[in-house]
Amino acid sequence: MTDLERALLDIAEVRERLAETQQFKGYSGVAAIASGLFALVAGAVQAVLVPAPQGAHENRLYFAIWLTCCAAAAIVNYGAIAHWFVSDASARDRWQTRTVGLAILPALVLGAALSFALLVHDHVSDLPSIWYGCYGVGLFASRTMVPRGVVAIATLFLAASIVLMFVPPAMALAWWVPPAGFGLGQIAIGALVLRDRAVHA
Repeated sequence: MTDLERALLDIAEVRERLAETQQFKGYSGVAAIASGLFALVAGAVQAVLVPAPQGAHENRLYFAIWLTCCAAAAIVNYGAIAHWFVSDASARDRWQTRTVGLAILPALVLGAALSFALLVHDHVSDLPSIWYGCYGVGLFASRTMVPRGVVAIATLFLAASIVLMFVPPAMALAWWVPPAGFGLGQIAIGALVLRDRAVHA
């Protein structure tokens, strides 16, 4: 092995160790999986109550179903982070928590504001695209602090957001659209987090 090859291997090892130290330990794989299951349940509820929303009343019901799902997922995920923050976080981890919060916050605020604006202006069929897009941007913003495989999931969210911009409203509002991403996607993210913790335990 030449000196150059040895130096490149050393650099790769340093980068890998740095990536491991940067990863945010407050994310809970179990909480992510639970929020994915919430999305699957919400999809089933929509399938029963408003499988194809039409009119102001059904649009509001559709919005309420997914707002409730989002709130439940936020409570579980941020509750897990808060528990970890109080119980196990070091001074460095506490600083990292603020960094993660600032990275994700713009996407969350924009997503919430756009959601209510679209509901008020009766553009409900654009909601799934906004939700997918803002969540994908949030994942990308925190990509250095999550397992590497999450970047591929974030890319799929952004691709789905673009596709949903151009599909017919009836397809965008179909009951299976949010569960396909937020259900299966969150479960996949949770599995990646759990696997990563097991590897580096």
